[in-house]
Amino acid sequence: MRKPLHVAITGAAGNIGYSLLWRLASGSCFGPDQPIILQLLEITPAMEKVKGVVMELHDSAFPLVHGIIATDDPEVAFKDADAIFLVGSRPRSKGMLRSDLVAANGPIFVGQGTAINAVASRDVKVVVVGNPCNTNCLIASHNAPDLDSSCFSAMTRLDQNRAAGQLALKAGVPVADVENVIIWGNHSPTMYPDTSVAKVGGKAASAAFDPEWLKAEFHKTVSTRGSAIIAARGASSAASAASAAIDHMADWFGGTHGKIVSMAIPSKGWYGVPEGLIYSFPVTVADGKISVVEGLEISDYAQEKINASAAELLGEREAVADLLK
Repeated sequence: MRKPLHVAITGAAGNIGYSLLWRLASGSCFGPDQPIILQLLEITPAMEKVKGVVMELHDSAFPLVHGIIATDDPEVAFKDADAIFLVGSRPRSKGMLRSDLVAANGPIFVGQGTAINAVASRDVKVVVVGNPCNTNCLIASHNAPDLDSSCFSAMTRLDQNRAAGQLALKAGVPVADVENVIIWGNHSPTMYPDTSVAKVGGKAASAAFDPEWLKAEFHKTVSTRGSAIIAARGASSAASAASAAIDHMADWFGGTHGKIVSMAIPSKGWYGVPEGLIYSFPVTVADGKISVVEGLEISDYAQEKINASAAELLGEREAVADLLK
């Protein structure tokens, strides 16, 4: 049996955390032979609720779960963590502006970044799920100055999965037949779902769909899917977000085996994106290292979309400048 991984989850009693925990415990993320120790963080008023979650985890009798810690202390939750899911944040509600999310959630990630810096493994892998995830990731990373910025990423896999799902529905094929969809930019309506190198059923997606559908209906559906779900069910995405977080971390630990996926990582100036922004790029992963796919041909239209999302992230960075060490 392998040494257990220490896996921390914030907002563990929330809807996304609740969905996430059972996938983690079953081996969906790190594999069927990788034991884990779950380290659950919640706010103090939710500690009674998280006790119930722990009871359910024990009742599920997962062989891979070698320990469970539930706490309201970030330094206890992040102690020696190898993987961290920063899920806990105020969710977006109907009519809530993105600027409201930035103001409400930014300070949370100052404290969490500081705690991660103090006690987590030095090669920890952190994925930020709580929105606005790109800028929350930026805040957490800046407040963990002793860790390499490559330890931090934000999740745009949900957008990638949504895009792949829409292409599969349109083409009438299983989603497994869709590969290499790219999400550029921010996890917001300014994101750009790019099909220029995607394949559907082994054929180039660019030849399989009407270009006007891709630019209009497809783009709108993917970029506003979160709002549509809130309108339909009265709450933000939970199960699909948890599933995407599993996909993101599983690829980070296990590699993508040459397939392109989308992750928001600190920019080093790729494709004209200003350095330091947490921006979603096409990447591959091998041996735990995320590498941006460089040299792709970018049309004028695509570059315009890439730049627009970068401009939004620059504005968000300016809005939280006082939270960045």
